This record gives sequence, C-alpha cells and structure tokens, in this order.
Amino acid sequence: MPLNKNRRIVLAARPEGEPRDTDFRFEVGDVPVLREGEVLLRTIYLSLDPYMRGRMDARPSDAQPIGIGEVMVGATVSEVVASKSPDFNSGDIVLSYSGWQEYAVSDTKHLQRLNPEIAPVTTALGVLGMPGMTAYTGLLNIGQPKEGDTLVVAAAAGAVGSVVGQIARIKGCRAVGIAGGESKCAHVREQLGFDDCVDHRSSSFSAELREACPNGIDIYFENVGGRIFDVVLGMLNPFARVPVCGLIALYNAIEFAPRQGWAERLMATVLTKRLTLRGFIVSDFLPQSGDFFRDMVLWLREGKVHYREDVVDGLENAVGAFQRLLHGQNFGKLLVRF
Repeated sequence: MPLNKNRRIVLAARPEGEPRDTDFRFEVGDVPVLREGEVLLRTIYLSLDPYMRGRMDARPSDAQPIGIGEVMVGATVSEVVASKSPDFNSGDIVLSYSGWQEYAVSDTKHLQRLNPEIAPVTTALGVLGMPGMTAYTGLLNIGQPKEGDTLVVAAAAGAVGSVVGQIARIKGCRAVGIAGGESKCAHVREQLGFDDCVDHRSSSFSAELREACPNGIDIYFENVGGRIFDVVLGMLNPFARVPVCGLIALYNAIEFAPRQGWAERLMATVLTKRLTLRGFIVSDFLPQSGDFFRDMVLWLREGKVHYREDVVDGLENAVGAFQRLLHGQNFGKLLVRF
C-alpha cells in the first residue's frame, strides 16, 4: 500500500445484538496531513478488546460512543514514519491509540515511547498495558487479596483473567480459573500456575467449581457475568469482594429478560454475607500506573507472570477476530499484526 493511501475500518451501523460484517466498512483513503507538533504513525499491532463492543452502541457508557463513519477505536503499537515534533524521531516505536487503521496522525501528549529491551513491544497492549493494569488495580484495590484467600476469576485464559490469577498466587492466594474448554483450562493450570481451572462448558460445572473451592470463595473477579455469576453467588464467603471488570456474556444482549426473584436473591446475599461489589474501569486507578509497571516488569523478569498472545495477520481479518473474541474463541491477548 503506497504511503499516500490509508486502509481503515469504520463503524458502518450500530449492531443489534451480535456485530455483523455489515456493521463495519473497509475503506481506503488518503493518509492524514501532518502538522507542526504532530507525528505520522504506521500501525504495527492493533489490540482487540471486549470494551470495543460497548463503544459501538449509542447508549450511555463510561466513554463516548464511536460515531457512524468513524474509525473503530483501539490501542496500537506504531512506528513513527514522519515527525514534526522535537520529542519523537522517525523509527521510534510507540504505544498509541490509532484505532483500526494503517496510518494515523497524533499529537505527542498521547504517545508513549516503547523500549523493546524491557519487553517485547506487544506486551504494551497486554500484560504491560491496559489489560495487565486492569488486572493489577482491580485485584489489589477492590479484591484486596490476603494470604490463604480463595480467588476465582472468569475468562482465566484471557488477557485480564490470566494476570489476575497469577498476581493472586504471588499474594499467597489459592487461584481457581474458569475458562471455556479443556485446552484453555490445561494452559491455566500448567503454564500460568493456577491451583485449578474449571470448564464452564461442562455439564457438571457447578459441582466441579465447588470441588475446586472447598472453602468457598473470598474474591471473585468478574469478567463474564450471566450463568457463571449465578453459580458463584451461592459460593461467596462472608465479606467476599467482587471486582466487576466486565460482563462479556451480556455485551450482545438487545434486552435483559427479567428473572423472577433474581434481584432479591442478589441483594439478600449482599446483605447477609456483607459482600463488596464494585464496578471499575482502569482509569479509576491511573495514578498507580508507575507501581503497576514496576511490579509487573519485575514479575516478568522473575518468571512469576507468564502471558500468551493470539495474533491474527492482516487488518482485513480484524472484524472476524473481534467477532470470535466476543464468543471467547480467542486464546490469550488478541492482536492484529499489520
């Protein structure tokens, strides 16, 4: 693709339920014009994350929705290919927020220079980036792990859940994962070092989770919602903490069907067990980014934290990869390589 042309994927329509191919549009346009103080970026890797589904809707959320015809949002690892800023030079590799496109112009205040000698640059989109910091801050601030606690995390093979369980182990907890499929559960146990992992697709999921948590659950890190939370709710110990990070099982729901007595059961459990449930987004804890980076780099070097990446080649395959992500069909941090 010549430098004067830019490939991008824009939001063509707001999804009704699951995003369809027709909700996206692949375009080829001109590369944006570079002005003083700006840099021109070429995307190397694009991060695909569940939060993007919420940004496709117009309903109120913690962030502005993507406009129809606008480029899909997303964090990227990019190369500076031209610069009119004294702060960055051509060839610099940076963390940026260029979205689903090959080229983008950015001011420098939103860029972070990456050092590949510290860790592979892809980790800036995963274990050393937003997913890793989400796991770190949500667990430590809301989960408040203590030695001997039992932690359960849903989507344990994913970018956030995998880090949650490993930090819990570092803090002296028993870490139990929930994942979809035996291959993911084996990875969580054998490569990530969790004490156990339960397949939520199993017909005996509830019994298997109870067997894996004989002393109940002190911390439940919520990434999924739906029927998994129904099972977990009855296993929470008094004073259990529930950081609510995501509800991917509900992201494609058009409406929520009422369930007789469910809200009453939830509130009764919150009261009688004195539970703490708190939703959060990573920016709530932005001042802790230095602590996170220091600790996570150390844990990676010491071999206490491991990660897995699921890399898809080509911007043209981003839509299909994103659709699979919403069904839990990725295995590790999902990236698109340009």
